[in-house]
Amino acid sequence: MLSDLLIVFNHHYMSFMVTKKKKTGGNTIALNKRARHDYFIEEKFETGIVLHGWEVKSLRAGHAQLTESYVFIKKGEAWISGCHIAPLHTASTHVNPENTRVRKLLLHRKQLDKLIGAVERKGYTLVATALYWCHGLVKLEIGLAKGKQQHDKRATEKDRDWKREKNRLLKGRG
Repeated sequence: MLSDLLIVFNHHYMSFMVTKKKKTGGNTIALNKRARHDYFIEEKFETGIVLHGWEVKSLRAGHAQLTESYVFIKKGEAWISGCHIAPLHTASTHVNPENTRVRKLLLHRKQLDKLIGAVERKGYTLVATALYWCHGLVKLEIGLAKGKQQHDKRATEKDRDWKREKNRLLKGRG
């Protein structure tokens, strides 16, 4: 009788383990889909970002937007402007939050020197592409990019549509 009880318990325990849902969505907080449309991103860098406490709480709730943001270099340091982090309503009353303040980016000196050289001499642009969690820290992915012309955007869209149509045809065939 005890063995039957253990088998039933193990069966229920295993079914519970099997039906447990995996966490979806990953660690991504915000994406800048517009950056891939407007720029050829040639190289990506992972940077840290200096934040206030209320900003981290807001990012945990997913209140961030990168669409209007841009990265610039001033006095040998990288900064991001236009990154919108909406304050929570439960934030402390003595804090006066700024949604789109200029935030400092944390990079190694070699990475900064490479970015400065590319932006000032070669005509590249720095674009924020993604904001995500990495080991409990907020990281920003920036891309070293060249701007697309209108005909490049059309060609990219045409290729994407052709790939979608080709997959649709092959799927219906098999």
